[in-house]
Amino acid sequence: MKKNKFHALIVAAIMLSAWLMTSAPAALAASDAAEAQALVEKAQITFNSFMRDKDYGYLHQNLAKAKAVLIYPQVLKAGFILGGSGGTGVLVMRDRDRNDWTDPAFYTLGSVTFGLQIGGEAAEVIMLVMTQKAVDTLFSNAMKLGPDASIAVGPVGAGAKANVVADFISFTRSKGAYAGLNLEGSVLDVRDSLNKAYYGQAVRPVDILAKRAVSNPGAKGLRDDLLKASK
Repeated sequence: MKKNKFHALIVAAIMLSAWLMTSAPAALAASDAAEAQALVEKAQITFNSFMRDKDYGYLHQNLAKAKAVLIYPQVLKAGFILGGSGGTGVLVMRDRDRNDWTDPAFYTLGSVTFGLQIGGEAAEVIMLVMTQKAVDTLFSNAMKLGPDASIAVGPVGAGAKANVVADFISFTRSKGAYAGLNLEGSVLDVRDSLNKAYYGQAVRPVDILAKRAVSNPGAKGLRDDLLKASK
């Protein structure tokens, strides 16, 4: 009798393990897909918020010249005044041949130093990707702003007309106001898990942005708003 109970327990354990092996990855994939879609929608909100802000006129005027745009809805500070921080955002590229914008690829941003001006715990970040060199570095697994490609802070304020020359031009806000966020030395890296979940297969940024081998209708709102703003 005891032998039969032990055998039943073994069978039950095997069946439970098999269930976990099949259902757990599916649950994680669904969770990642939901996170990715939520991030795209937040990026759209962040983008439109910057575009409505008259203090970011330089961003408005130079969006059409950019080869791509990085949008981070939330970059969190890990320490007080100085310290590491990070967040996840999307990279969307301008396709001039089709006169539209691509579907997004997901990227992390890490090791940011906030400085004294930030005055808060979170910031929104938009980076204009201005050169082909910048695009090429983003297609690698990870790149560092500064050593791998130059970055400059975009001018802020009504009537800002400075001529900024850099691979990346950054604009940051905290609680709706300008934030002195120093992105020099920050690392941009591909978020492969979200890219896979969002498109239902393992894809690299070059597949999404250059080859346009995959798409997701959930990004249409963001793409439409980018196209409207860059005309």
